[in-house]
Amino acid sequence: MSITQQHLLDAYRARSLGEPAPPAPGTHDRQAVPEWRDERRFRAVLAGRPVRPRLRDALVRWRRRPT
Repeated sequence: MSITQQHLLDAYRARSLGEPAPPAPGTHDRQAVPEWRDERRFRAVLAGRPVRPRLRDALVRWRRRPT
């Protein structure tokens, strides 16, 4: 069953029970990414690792490498 089919089934079930419809798939994706990033940073602090954007650091090192 796809995500869309599951959402339609949940919406039908909620409507038949008189409950509010669930949010559409992907509605909270923009909110979830920063929360995931904050959680990763928090776990790094607890583990004693430096908190810095690793991808950005890697790109800077790649741009500054000798040719």
